[in-house]
Amino acid sequence: MEKAQTPHIAIVPSPGMGHLIPLVEFAKRLVHQYNLTVTFVIPTDDSPTKAQKSTLDSLPSSIDSVFLPRVDLSDFPEDSKIETLISLTVARSVSFLREALKSLVAKTKLVALVVDLFGTDAFDVAREFNVSPYIFFPSTAMALSLFFHLPKLDQMVSCEYRDLPEPVTIPGCIPIHGKELLDPVQDRKNDAYKWLLHHTKRYRLAEGIIVNSFADLEAGPIKALQEKESGKPPVYPVGPLVNVDPSSKADGSDCLKWLDDQPHGSVLYVSFGSGGTLSYDQINELALGLEMSEQRFLWVVRSPNDKVANATFFSVGSQKDPFDFLPKGFLERTKGRGLVVPSWAPQAQVLSHGSTGGFLTHCGWNSTLESVVNGVPLIAWPLYAEQKMNAVMLTEDIKVALRPKPNENGLVCRDEIAKAVKGLMEGEEGKGVRNRIKDLKEAAAKVLGENGSSTKALSEVVTKWRNQTGI
Repeated sequence: MEKAQTPHIAIVPSPGMGHLIPLVEFAKRLVHQYNLTVTFVIPTDDSPTKAQKSTLDSLPSSIDSVFLPRVDLSDFPEDSKIETLISLTVARSVSFLREALKSLVAKTKLVALVVDLFGTDAFDVAREFNVSPYIFFPSTAMALSLFFHLPKLDQMVSCEYRDLPEPVTIPGCIPIHGKELLDPVQDRKNDAYKWLLHHTKRYRLAEGIIVNSFADLEAGPIKALQEKESGKPPVYPVGPLVNVDPSSKADGSDCLKWLDDQPHGSVLYVSFGSGGTLSYDQINELALGLEMSEQRFLWVVRSPNDKVANATFFSVGSQKDPFDFLPKGFLERTKGRGLVVPSWAPQAQVLSHGSTGGFLTHCGWNSTLESVVNGVPLIAWPLYAEQKMNAVMLTEDIKVALRPKPNENGLVCRDEIAKAVKGLMEGEEGKGVRNRIKDLKEAAAKVLGENGSSTKALSEVVTKWRNQTGI
């Protein structure tokens, strides 16, 4: 088959590693299982980060990447919400994207443009080149169901959603209080909400939506999304797409060696993802709570940020002494049963390690799926984006997580942390959670098997793309 006739897919990730990671796994699947070729076309408001570059450089030769010229966001206030900045970066990159697609159309058989949740402004360019627009939705089917429901909700409700006396009903989903809905809907006057509404209205322009989830995990939302409805594109659950390559990023060997020396299933892994940060007071409480729990732990710690919970979303923070903000004597007192590492750990390898018995997580969807694939039960500690929604689903619906309660000031206190950690690692409630996530681990392996539902869903999408080339 000539390369010119191989179906080629352009993927436009929104800024942020949390968006790039699942799209990379998606691209690898397209290349390895279906022999397609892929180009990442990446909008940016800054220089590419080391993490972005190393991720893209490690990909096979049939996956190319192009960074678009930087866009200027200096006319927007520094405290603009992340969803606004991401949406603007994509919207202001449209002319650069047009040039990139022009070049791809000239040398490849470009059949589809895949954007992620904040990339719908790229659809217009796809149509210009007669290329099919698709959305890869890197979050839950529950969040996707909310996105489809949001324009209607916006018309029905006049107050802030958090002030509603009754829980919000999203098609196919567990009822959820307004205050637990994703961040950008919490202030309807803010630009972030307006941008979200703008995107959700454009979701119906996609020819298909690929979601990183699977039916055993989210039966209700997926069933609701797949019900035939005029003007709604087909939804393809293809998850869980996560990095399971044990050879990737082997430079976290110190913590893996430490895990080798710990008893089976005894270690709680603590990490708030590539973007999450805690306040100084909260880090203090977390440290003392871990100490009080008397459980083994591996904690990926970042310097505190008292302003926002997603301070490192676009970059990874650095500091000369990475631990000087921890409580005095904490490292000495927990030496042996606890290991604290700065900024980063090889998460895929940590979660697949036999010594790891629990995961205290910010409930980012990539991390959640990695936990499911490895059968590791959770402590839910949501910080930003749709993470509170994820936490509600994980604790109240599928029941694979415990969730410590914050006090009236929003601080999760040490006693509450110790109780949750001990409960997960040693308690009866933890046993139930552990059994349920083991069942989901088996289901995840099954859906990705040869005749699994996720494999079939992805094959359906690829068949549509191949038919456009006559192959």
